[in-house]
Amino acid sequence: MNAPATVAALGAPGLLAGYELAGARLIPAWSEEEVQAAFEQLPTDTAVVILTADAAAALTGRLDDPAAPLTVTLPA
Repeated sequence: MNAPATVAALGAPGLLAGYELAGARLIPAWSEEEVQAAFEQLPTDTAVVILTADAAAALTGRLDDPAAPLTVTLPA
């Protein structure tokens, strides 16, 4: 049996705290470099990543990879 997939929330923790309460793994990142590093180091069981608008902007060009997890960007 496969292990359940993980939902991650990446970006400014003040904007994502509620998602952690719902079971998402909160990955705090403030700078563009922190966001990029955190995205590269996501656990392999991550299926969905909720991104703040700033985090999504920091990942421009990386989100089109079909092997990457599904991403959802919060409105600014």
